This record gives sequence, C-alpha cells and structure tokens, in this order.
Amino acid sequence: MSFRLSGLLCGVVMIVFVTVLGRDLVGDEVGRPNVILVMADDLGYAQTGYFDHPLLKTPELDRLAAGGLRLDRFYAASAVCSPTRASVLTGRSPERTGVPSHGHALRHQERSIATAIRNAGYVTGHFGKWHLNGLRGPGVPILGEDRFHPGRFGFDVWLSVTNFFDRNPLMSRRGKFEAFEGDSSEVIVKEALDFASRSARSQQPFFAVVWYGTPHSPFVASDEDMQTLVDAGEDEDEKARLQRIVDGMDEGSRNHYGELVAMDRSLGTLREGLERLRVLDNTLIWFCSDNGGLKGIEPSTTEPLRGHKSQLYEGGLRVPCVLHWPDQIQAGRVSRVPACATDIAPTLVDLLGLPGDSLTTPVDGISLLPVIQGQDEAVVSHREKPIGFRFRGNSAVVDNRWKLIRETRKQKGKSVTSEQLYQLDEDVSESKDVTGDYPEIASRLSEWLAEWNDSVEDSVSGLDYSEGRVNPDHAEPKYWTNDSRYEVFFDEWRDRPEYQSFLKTRLGK
Repeated sequence: MSFRLSGLLCGVVMIVFVTVLGRDLVGDEVGRPNVILVMADDLGYAQTGYFDHPLLKTPELDRLAAGGLRLDRFYAASAVCSPTRASVLTGRSPERTGVPSHGHALRHQERSIATAIRNAGYVTGHFGKWHLNGLRGPGVPILGEDRFHPGRFGFDVWLSVTNFFDRNPLMSRRGKFEAFEGDSSEVIVKEALDFASRSARSQQPFFAVVWYGTPHSPFVASDEDMQTLVDAGEDEDEKARLQRIVDGMDEGSRNHYGELVAMDRSLGTLREGLERLRVLDNTLIWFCSDNGGLKGIEPSTTEPLRGHKSQLYEGGLRVPCVLHWPDQIQAGRVSRVPACATDIAPTLVDLLGLPGDSLTTPVDGISLLPVIQGQDEAVVSHREKPIGFRFRGNSAVVDNRWKLIRETRKQKGKSVTSEQLYQLDEDVSESKDVTGDYPEIASRLSEWLAEWNDSVEDSVSGLDYSEGRVNPDHAEPKYWTNDSRYEVFFDEWRDRPEYQSFLKTRLGK
C-alpha cells in the first residue's frame, strides 16, 4: 500500500474513532481538558531521578510520573531541536514540513495543531523557545513583523525567543521586547500560569506550549541550584557521595545540572499553580525533550544508550516522556510501547474530537489514546506503524523490538550506503549488528525505509500541498546577525552575556 493511500485510510479511521470515542472522553464543552505541552531542550534519556541518575534528583518530574504515565520508549522526531518542534505541531516527520535541521522555518502551508485547537474554541499560548522562524544563533526576541512567529501558526498569545535562552532572558511578547530576571524555566512557567489563570476565569479551555531553553548551552545556573545537587542527598553519606561527583565535574557540567534543578522545580510550580486554579485534574501535561542528551557532559546524559544529540542512535533520539492527567490517566503506569513526538498532534486530534483534516497528510504519527487510556495490554504493547527518522543524509526505522539504521558516507568521492540492524529489547546499547542473523527482517525494514524515504522526498518537494509545490517565498535559514531588522539592537546587546561572544564572532569586532 502506498504511503499516500495509507495516510488517507488513517484519516478515515481517525474520523470514525474520534466520532465514537470523543463523545465518551471529551463530553460537553465545559468538560474539555486543558493541554500543556512541556519540552526540555537537550535533556537526555538518563537525566531523570526515576531512572536513578547518579547525581541528578528530579523530584517534581518524578511526582508527575508517579501520578501519571511514563512512556519509556518515547522518541524525539529528530536528533536536533527545530525538526522535533515542527513535528509536535504537525504530526509529520520534520523534513516533510521544511525543517530538516535546526534553524529552519516551518512552512506556512503546514496545518498546525495549535490552529486546529484554537478553531475548536480553545485559547492558545506559546511560551519560550520557538526556533521555527528560520533564524539561527542564541535566542533573541521575535519581531512582531516576523512572518514565521508563533501567531502565524495558531497561537493567540506568545512570549517567545528565536532559540535557546538562559537566566535573565530577553523575550518578545507578541513583538514587544521584555526583560526578565531569574531562571528562564521559572520565568516561562510563571507566564504560562498567568495565561492559565486568565483562561480559568473566562471558563475557556486552554492549550499551552511551554518550551524550555534548559539545559541547552550556554550553561548558566545559580550557585544555590548547583549546591542543591549535593543537598538533595537523603543522608550525610549520600551527600558526601554527591559532593565527590560534583567536585570531579567541570564548570560546564555543574552548571548544566544546576539548570536542571531549576527546571525540575518549575515543574512543581506548574503543578501547584494548576492545583490552586482548580484545573489540575482536567489538564493533560505532556512532558518530553526535543532530542537526545549532550556529549561531553558528566555524569552521562544518555547511558546506557549509545550516542547523543545529532545521531540516530538511541542516545540521540530516545528521551524522557511523562503524561499527567488525574481525571483520565491511572497513576503509576509505565508503557514501553514505542512512541514519538510525531504522535502528539494526532493524539490531540483524537482526544479533542478535532476534524479529520486538521493536519496535513500524510501524517507520520499515530494516536496514543489507547495507551493513555490504559486499554488491554495485548492491544497497546505493540505498535502497528513503524517510526521513521531522517537526519543529515542518514535515516532509520524503529519497528517495536527492531531498529534499522541506514548511513551514507563519502568514500573516495562516491556515496557508500551501509545498514545496521539492532534488536533493541536485548541490546539497548546498539552494540551488536544482527543483520546477518535476521536477513529477512533487515530486508523488510530496508524496503519500508526506502518507500518511506521516497514519500518524504515527495513532501520535501511540496507534493502534499494543494499548490503541488513549496511556496516560493519560504524563508531560508540564516543567523539573526544577517537580518537587517536586528542591526539596531547590536550595540545594546553587546554586553549581554548570552550575545556577547556571538556578536563578537559574527561581526568580527
């Protein structure tokens, strides 16, 4: 079956499923759930307390996990940030949307889940990192006249920056620049709670996207948060052990983990704030990371997984994921069904009973509603649809216990392609290529990947759109120092720590 026909059939099934299920789960307008999508920036799979990280405690994330559902085989849609963010909003593999790597702009021709949810009567807000407007470099406030700002993709309210941001951030509230003090995670959570409070007062359901700048470099944590890494020990012996770890870390790693202390604390602020507003029980909080952990940070961000950010090995793709929704998710559940950031949008279409044409087709993700509802394990222990990945000329497919990676290298001026097959349930570290042991499975997945890559190439050329092509005025990625609209700010920003070295390097003075 072709990918286009498959996408059409999936859309029909989704409409039927929503019609039947939406009445039971969603109910009348007053009972519709609020939704908050929370995403860390470069958080690795190993960096959670519930996975017994040797240093980092994450009591607030652990509390959300204990009260909800952990998806322990959840994948970012790509090995870097912007592509995964595009997939969250569209349900599609990122290259289909015009976002193959960091700093690319999301195509206006794509249908955004935020637009669909807004059309359903929700108020929508984006808070934090955007990185879908084609600008590279450390995060700067987004201009009101930017053709690719969050408002162009369905967000009524936005307080956003172009890329990563740290302490005392400078942000843009719908085009108006504002300076804030404090940890960046806590800043945007406070703003998201203010947004939720206004929504609660107006009795209008809300959809909030909270995209942290943590723990992306540069690493800037408070001394108190770095000290908390040690103070979190339950007794003197454990504190001494943690102190030895901290003493052996470089400054970057200490600040990196200090940032995560603050980020975790902000999750507690979010939960407590929603509870005070009396909307926690009917709010779905979906937490994940945009790609795998960073190389060079100690203790490891990804062990026991192989690889890190920018790679298609598990360490570059598999990330922490927690869903918390007291009204609908039974506490303390853990699922190992393969899931992906591309599944977020189709799940919300299904959950909220949105029209079947809310997303551009073909949609790569699936609805995870059966997993969320905790239906019979026999139904939800196996994923019917494989997950495809592409990044920098390489591609991969995850099909339950199996994973095939296809790599293309230049060798003596020619492109040489090789494939590796891994059995993830027995070899999570991807240490043994079992292609020779399972040639039929390797052949099947190789054929699937070839067909899927052809389908993605059709999307890249614009065949998914009614015009049959990509809009000719779509933005190409560039550094904001090359955008004349920002030149007026250069002198003002030279002394800001997040821009200082970047401006010096880019401007050469």
